[in-house]
Amino acid sequence: MKHFLVSLCFLGTILHALAQCTASEFQLEGDFLLGGLCDIHYSDPVYHDRPEAMDCSSHPFLLPSYRRFQVMRFAVDEINNSTNLLPNVSLGYEIFDHCSSTQSFPDVVKLLSVNNLVQPWDEPHNNLSRILGVVGPYRSTQVLSVAPLFMKDLIPMVSYAATVSVFSKKAVFPSFLRTVHPNKDTIEGIVNILKHFNWRWIAFLNSDDDYGNDGLALFMKKIKDTEICLAYNKGLNQYTNHSQTFKQTEGQKIKGIRNIVTVIGISEQAVKVPGVNDFIYSSRRHTYCENASQNIYCNQFFNRSSLSTEDVVAADPSFNFPVYTAVYAIAHALHNALQCGSGRCNDNMTVFPHMVLAELKKSNFTLLNESIRFDENGDPNYGSYSVVFWNHSGDTEEIGLYTFHGSVHFFINNSKIHWYTNGEAPTSVCSSECPVGFAKKYAGSHKCCFNCKICPNGSYVNITEDAYRCMDCKDTEWSAAGSTSCNLRSVEYIPFTDTGAILIMVGAWALVGFTLAVSVLFAINYNTPVVRSAGGPMCFLILVCLSLCSISVFFYFGEPTTSFCILRFSPFLLFYTVCLACFVVRSFQIVFIFKIAAKFPKLHSWWIKYHGQWLVITVAFGIQALLLLIGYTCSPPETNKDTDLYPDKIILGCDLDLKATAGPVLFLLSLCFLCFIFSYMGKDLPKNYNEAKAITFCLLLLILTWIAFATEYVLYHGKYISILNALAILSSLYSFLVWYFLPKCYIMIFQSHRNTHEYFQGLIQNYTQTISQ
Repeated sequence: MKHFLVSLCFLGTILHALAQCTASEFQLEGDFLLGGLCDIHYSDPVYHDRPEAMDCSSHPFLLPSYRRFQVMRFAVDEINNSTNLLPNVSLGYEIFDHCSSTQSFPDVVKLLSVNNLVQPWDEPHNNLSRILGVVGPYRSTQVLSVAPLFMKDLIPMVSYAATVSVFSKKAVFPSFLRTVHPNKDTIEGIVNILKHFNWRWIAFLNSDDDYGNDGLALFMKKIKDTEICLAYNKGLNQYTNHSQTFKQTEGQKIKGIRNIVTVIGISEQAVKVPGVNDFIYSSRRHTYCENASQNIYCNQFFNRSSLSTEDVVAADPSFNFPVYTAVYAIAHALHNALQCGSGRCNDNMTVFPHMVLAELKKSNFTLLNESIRFDENGDPNYGSYSVVFWNHSGDTEEIGLYTFHGSVHFFINNSKIHWYTNGEAPTSVCSSECPVGFAKKYAGSHKCCFNCKICPNGSYVNITEDAYRCMDCKDTEWSAAGSTSCNLRSVEYIPFTDTGAILIMVGAWALVGFTLAVSVLFAINYNTPVVRSAGGPMCFLILVCLSLCSISVFFYFGEPTTSFCILRFSPFLLFYTVCLACFVVRSFQIVFIFKIAAKFPKLHSWWIKYHGQWLVITVAFGIQALLLLIGYTCSPPETNKDTDLYPDKIILGCDLDLKATAGPVLFLLSLCFLCFIFSYMGKDLPKNYNEAKAITFCLLLLILTWIAFATEYVLYHGKYISILNALAILSSLYSFLVWYFLPKCYIMIFQSHRNTHEYFQGLIQNYTQTISQ
């Protein structure tokens, strides 16, 4: 408590000294006071160690800041002379040269004091000072230092130049507003410029303070999801070791900016405040009672003789309108809080700072044709930025506009820019854009640095979705190398209208017709030796099965379905098995009669008694039917979409599982093998009884047909494989019809003398004599 009392006594001493200051241009009495914090002098670290650096007047002078100081005074003077705004109320001010937060701390205490005393333990709203609002200070760092002191009592603080984004957080700075746009809007404009010129490889230099570091953080956040990369960033301060080039550039400042190639920037649109220059001339002619010795601790002194009025008038007008707006915003808020109207204000009511703050947040007035409003964060909800270009003479030209309230609009007139690169906008990229159809591949830690790789067949790159990945096409699509999209594959199969399909189907119907004609001929000549030697009733079974086998041919055409896939194979495998079983039996019977019956008479009698030939055929049919049923039940054939053969086609076919077809095919091959053995054993039998030679020849044709098909199947892949498969089946059927049955039809029709019992008996006798010899 002792230490605290000592501190209060020290503050009281300071405030007592401050109270002795005589009237000056820094002070104006009025019914209500505005606080002002202006950095007329700049706190340069070089001066910190000097004994005379105890007040701001010993620091370097900033001419633009002095002009802003005069704009604030002018705004108050204009309001006091107005009959519409605060008509019967006078507005005063207490302005301090806030050159440093540490050296200017007594200024803030003065603004917060009541009768030169600060009593922090008092209840809120008791004995508050007449300061209802504060304008300033200029720098974000200065605001961060002093703002918490004003936030406690909700004293409105309206800054005209502090742009750090943290001030938009109302939970931390509830009574802070500003008439300048936050860094967020500035960075948005800068990024828009980069995007406009497609500049992606960026160096970011910023002041190493709250303002610069906030801008850097916002910039990095803004470019996170863009193609812009931060190649280099550096915070600059008085201790930075700059390169010689940077020192030369820094040494030029704005006057020599033409030596820094092309410079483009953004600035708040300049709004001329009418009457300011006349006020400055009038103010400069006025004499104030100022004494430096009396103000050694008071930052309310300025050596007016150190500059001319013309210098002040010609000073940079930047932030003049924000200062002007800040004063008017507080005045309008006070006007509303005092319930002013009809030429008078209610002077019987007590106005507290929080009341002014509430009205400030609802600001909606017009000032110099600009509608003044604030958003929920206390940021200006009006105004726009100018995109400017520094020409070769060092002057700025407006080349574009950026508005961000209402509808966002960004525009740059490229024709107004004189590039140092001979008339064309320079490029700023780490890696040039990849050619069409090439994907990017990271080269280093930056996304802007990459190599290019062509997307292979079956893939594509879509730079709007992901420029760094070659995406695979769907199974139903295809693409050539270096594609940006996929194309639908053409679906191919053999339709019923295909020429080849029509020919094969005609061949199948012809087969049915031929078998029917042969059956009729054989029926007419049923009791003749040729029909009996060919197999008798077994011939009709063979002809019927050949016709049923031809059913499979028709299901090789049209769009494949599961049922089509089943019917492609099962009729042929089942009924061709019966045909081969008949030929096996017929070959065995020929050999058995001539070579085995005499040696095994009991076996011959058993074969005749139990109709061994029909028993074998029935068993073969049953076994094959069972094998097909088991195979198709366990693994039924399915339709197949072959996407591997051709990149741009889908070949529709049937996918047969080897487990389903292995049994039936092996059984068919075993019958073929037995038939071939028995038929070969009877090659030396009588000529007219030698059906074995015809069967052998048919089997050879059958084997050659499927060898040819297998070879073609290996060498050729495409939709016409279905035609070749159907052709192989049809050839297998015609081989028996043509080479086994047609010769017998020829004998019955054209050589009837060979179709007699006497002719056949003579052949048998000749064979018996040959055997006996």
